[in-house]
Amino acid sequence: MKKIYILFTILFATICLLCSCEDDFDPKIFGTLNQTNYPATEADYESFMMLCYSPFTTMSVYWIGAGSNANQLSWYIPPGGIIRLFDSTSDNTAPWEYGWGGGWYYYTKADFSQCVYATRELNDANPNHFAKTAEVSYMTYVIGVLEKASTSILPEAKRDALLGEVHLLRGMMAYYLLHLYGPVALIMNPDDVSVEEKLQAIERPTLQQMTEWIAADFDYAYHNIPENQTEKGRYNRDYARVCIMRHCLNEGAYMSGYYQKAIDMYNELKGKYSLFRQGDNPYAELFKVANEFNNEIIMAVSCDPNADGGKQGGNSNPYEFYMIPSNAASLDDQGQHTPFYPMGAGWGQTFNVSPKYYDTFDANDKRRETIITRYYNSGGVWVDRNTTNWDGFIINKYPVESATYMQGTDIPLARYADVLLMYAEAEVRNTNTPSAAAIAAVNEVRHRAGLGDLPATAISGKDVFLDAILTERGHELYSEGMRKIDLVRFNRYAQEVLKIKGVKPTHQYAPLPNYAVEAAESYGKVLTQTYERDGWQADLAAAH
Repeated sequence: MKKIYILFTILFATICLLCSCEDDFDPKIFGTLNQTNYPATEADYESFMMLCYSPFTTMSVYWIGAGSNANQLSWYIPPGGIIRLFDSTSDNTAPWEYGWGGGWYYYTKADFSQCVYATRELNDANPNHFAKTAEVSYMTYVIGVLEKASTSILPEAKRDALLGEVHLLRGMMAYYLLHLYGPVALIMNPDDVSVEEKLQAIERPTLQQMTEWIAADFDYAYHNIPENQTEKGRYNRDYARVCIMRHCLNEGAYMSGYYQKAIDMYNELKGKYSLFRQGDNPYAELFKVANEFNNEIIMAVSCDPNADGGKQGGNSNPYEFYMIPSNAASLDDQGQHTPFYPMGAGWGQTFNVSPKYYDTFDANDKRRETIITRYYNSGGVWVDRNTTNWDGFIINKYPVESATYMQGTDIPLARYADVLLMYAEAEVRNTNTPSAAAIAAVNEVRHRAGLGDLPATAISGKDVFLDAILTERGHELYSEGMRKIDLVRFNRYAQEVLKIKGVKPTHQYAPLPNYAVEAAESYGKVLTQTYERDGWQADLAAAH
């Protein structure tokens, strides 16, 4: 088990920075390096930190260092990232019955029972992110090295800025691990990275303990990461503010002051961003290449239209490759371009929008226009909701704009629309009543979608207003990797999944793999395989 945590005991051979792809944020390759001669310069220290961006790329696989079980799937790659983990397992997708079976099918049914059989090896069908606990340890090691750097080589201001970045990256790693598995043991103190006793203490921490770890990382980033970065896609203080808002909303029910802190972050973001409003359907337009990093985008995965998905090619956007059916045609029966032109068919429609979920949108909602409900296939047949061997509708949120499978569209990680909805939720949870400002924030998002104000019945009290916010979040943020986290926060995961998918989730969080539990037993420890929050049983009972 020790090798799962220690990532720095052998040479770092061919360290690759895989964090972005724009001309001003390119991957770089360095020679064979080790602890005795690296890092030695200010540039070395920055490169050393930048490796921590690897789990947040869209390369097909990445490798962060020795001991991390070789290739891993990033948080943003479709086969194993947040779309797969937090959207396809939620209520907005239909079960993938006509796909490849196995883990692809289980996940879309919110069936996590097969997760116990996950292995250390790379596996798209049953992705395992538990190995990323080792990468958290690597980030902790990087923090320790930066903290001890001589100010004669690494000026204090630069050191603190780099530390702000790695703390935000480590906090995001812990955030995603928490929402995938529940609390997991992490090495957060650089002095503990090579202490055998600490490495063997792999029992689950309490929810509050892990919440505090994440909060501390986000808070450090908030105070030290630069307000602005010269490279697009490199994390900054505004992204830290958004991360704080998300974390505070998720854990505010039992952590004093968290809702107010989310409101404070909103007040610092307000006035700096606005909803994108160009075009006949601004919602559809904001995800296109021409509108990258528009006034609504706070942070995005910066993608290169020339990237090929390889380890050294920079980030690409492969989403539509996984969202378009394998028999989709580029031209329809009239010889006209379909939405899939010029790329054509995808790998397979591994992600979809459930027709039942699509029906929850208002008929006038412009966001529905980013969902394709009918398509022409290569067999010369129009396929619609009545076709029996088609699970769900096609996600066209990240539209095809080039002939390659890897599109150049940036992938938003934080949008002002999300900030407005989070503010409204934090406000009503903090005061227990819908304020005029909170209602106005939700209505602003609705207006951009072509909808009117919330009806009086939706703003008459706390509970109905929260219901309206949850609905709005689902329609605004679908396929952005947030839905399951939202449903768990509202304690509605089981209820909403049953309503759309017709099944109850097997677990609230994915069980830990058997090999981790067995490793704990070898140390005389008890690692609880499954986890659930207070309220999960009530959610299950209410699902009928």
